[in-house]
Amino acid sequence: MITERTGLPLSVGISGANLHDSQALIPLVKGIPPIRSRRGRRRRRPGKLHADKGYDYSHLRRWLRGRGITHRIARKGVETSQRLGRHRWTIERTMAWLAGCRRLHRRYERMAEHFLAFTSIACTLICYRRLAK
Repeated sequence: MITERTGLPLSVGISGANLHDSQALIPLVKGIPPIRSRRGRRRRRPGKLHADKGYDYSHLRRWLRGRGITHRIARKGVETSQRLGRHRWTIERTMAWLAGCRRLHRRYERMAEHFLAFTSIACTLICYRRLAK
């Protein structure tokens, strides 16, 4: 899941339990829809991406740089992931909002398409509740 700064989901996807998180980064970034801005052209990509050490791969850094996305990825063995904590809590909070949906907390759906549909509905409800305030 990719969220914006305040925790609203921008792109969501599901994968198998044995798939590493770094393999899902490129499809999730490509799945971000164009964002309408008040002036100028629509933005098609985020300006900055924060990630933990699980995404510390040179090919991902090159791909993000080629797209013009500034990345802040903690490096393995060099940096501590404590500095990312100030950004990571928004992701954890959004995951807690998703865990509040009973159907998603325990994966009742066996088919991946159905689970992705319920996850998308839950993200839509999160966005609606947040924007209705």
